[in-house]
Amino acid sequence: MQHFDTLIVGGGHAGAGAAASLRQLGYAGSVAILGAEPEAPYERPPLSKDYLSGEKTFDRLLIRPEAFWAERDIELLLGRTVERAAPLEHQVTTADGETFSYGHLIWAAGGRPRRLSCAGADLAGVHSVRTRADVDQMAAELPQVGQVVIIGGGYIGLEAAAVLTKLGKSVVLLEALDRVLARVAGEPLSRFFEAEHRAHGVDLRLGAVVDRLTEEGGRVAGVKLADGEVIPAQMVIVGVGVLPAVEPLLGAGAAGGNGVWVDAQCRTSLPDVFAIGDCALHANRFAQGADIRLESVQNANDQAKVAARAIVGDPVDYDAIPWFWSDQYDLKLQTMGLLTGHDSWVVRGDPASRSFSVAYLRGDVICAIDCVNAVKDYVQARKLILEGASINTALLADVGVALKDLAAS
Repeated sequence: MQHFDTLIVGGGHAGAGAAASLRQLGYAGSVAILGAEPEAPYERPPLSKDYLSGEKTFDRLLIRPEAFWAERDIELLLGRTVERAAPLEHQVTTADGETFSYGHLIWAAGGRPRRLSCAGADLAGVHSVRTRADVDQMAAELPQVGQVVIIGGGYIGLEAAAVLTKLGKSVVLLEALDRVLARVAGEPLSRFFEAEHRAHGVDLRLGAVVDRLTEEGGRVAGVKLADGEVIPAQMVIVGVGVLPAVEPLLGAGAAGGNGVWVDAQCRTSLPDVFAIGDCALHANRFAQGADIRLESVQNANDQAKVAARAIVGDPVDYDAIPWFWSDQYDLKLQTMGLLTGHDSWVVRGDPASRSFSVAYLRGDVICAIDCVNAVKDYVQARKLILEGASINTALLADVGVALKDLAAS
């Protein structure tokens, strides 16, 4: 049985960041990353963008050059999935029966794509976009694909639609709700992106309920809707959310549910076990103190640093401002803050110009902002959101007045 002073489960942004931070902080103990995928840690956001389009090769996705890990004495245990955790023994066991012991455990296992529950969900040609293997399989099939149906109008679905349309595919995007991005953005942003995708040729349908996937010769052949229509498809991409990969910890008695609960230093309720990244359920002041999971590179990197500092005996509380981004066509969407509990929004600029912002307010305080090709607003909003500053809302829509000048004196 191998023993590591710190064992990190998960080889994504969070796990890689935790290992690198430990060494940067002078940690001298043994460190290993136990990852489910065979590759060294790599960036996931480009999977549905530059990597799917072929504009970036895989080597450009690596978070660090492969030599980095060996140079810093960080062992990569790849192609392994943890199936059981025994916190009292300070041990984890993989699906293949290997057991590893640890002094500290950092759980950074992320999540897995939510699957369709209807008939046909397991057919060949049905894909999610979560790993390099997912996208490589899609790319291998694309030359034989003319019609693609995307199920889910979140960021993954919209980004995939933009790439596949650019590649010349006929794309139908199905969203069950009455607008895209309904859970993460206000209506002005939703309607803008709906119009953009339609202008680029995407057949975007709202309120579309999937009944089942049809097949031909063992492969997906179409998507049957609840109203009986069958949409032909040689490929179906499912982007309907992510489930946190926390079963071993919850099975071992960790507090949690939709994720594993952590305190301000990313400690779980289990001894010497931390959780970070997509799977960490934490109280977030930018969500009015609610317990949430954040599926973002920002959260993964910032929580990684917090866990590492706790392990080296220099604890700090996690209090980072959330931020996100999405690239679609020639549009760069940048989001700062969380719109939890907002009671109004204000549009700055003209969406028709394809450069504008949507600011979300709780009373006279900006709690979040979505910026489309509007970097200046994105940068200046950060200080206002961090400080919870009251602003002059009467001037908020006036793009001639800089956001930084709106704080009430």
